[in-house]
Amino acid sequence: MITLSKEQKAFLKKYHQNKRIILLIQIIIILLFLIIWELLSKYGIINSFIFSRPSKVIKTIYDLYLKHQLFNHIGITIYETLIAFIISLLISIILSILLYLYHNFYKVMDPFLTCFNSLPKVALGPMIIIIVGANIKSIIVTAILINVMVSTIVITNGFYNTDKTKLKLMLSLKANKYQILKYLVIPSSYKIIISSFKLGISMSLIGVVTGEFLVSRAGLGYLIIYGTQVFNLDLVISGILLLIIISYILYKLIELLEKKLLS
Repeated sequence: MITLSKEQKAFLKKYHQNKRIILLIQIIIILLFLIIWELLSKYGIINSFIFSRPSKVIKTIYDLYLKHQLFNHIGITIYETLIAFIISLLISIILSILLYLYHNFYKVMDPFLTCFNSLPKVALGPMIIIIVGANIKSIIVTAILINVMVSTIVITNGFYNTDKTKLKLMLSLKANKYQILKYLVIPSSYKIIISSFKLGISMSLIGVVTGEFLVSRAGLGYLIIYGTQVFNLDLVISGILLLIIISYILYKLIELLEKKLLS
């Protein structure tokens, strides 16, 4: 059993107190924002039709719940996001390994990766729909295209930034490139790979919502685009709020996974 000194106990106490204070401040900021938003809308300082207000948003979400639509839309968006995230992650890791092992391949592909990454993927939407079909597959493909290039670039850069001194040591011991990758490069880039999960989950969610804008008949992206079409801005803001909550929850789950894996 580990015995902590007084200094260590004091440090841990201060650390946890600081975390609680930060959390409290964050909650206060959110509450103040909601109260100010409600009052500005209620007294006509801002246009309640365009900006809605918290009470209307809560009522809209509750109505969706009563109609048994809320969890259906949330569930579909989360399902599509997780599928796209897992597939993108596997593709990104495989691509990054190939780009590291074959340096000439990396040199050839580097400008194409950069160009494709900066291309707005929504521009490919019509082609994706024609090739894959106007269904859930096109939504997942859109999300993969948005996520995979970013994750591949991040992981590949992590591989190429491996400590040069350790790399020279491995070469001096006559290690081949596969051994260097297995015993040095991947372990050294472990934090970067896991950190790319955070970026990947958010990019997958963005891709899914973009895909739902184009073809979906369910999901939070569909709710937002449908609300826009019928000028129901309460529904639009409700969808956006739900996306923010889901994004935060998914990020925290990845953060917990990161802590567990790194420990």
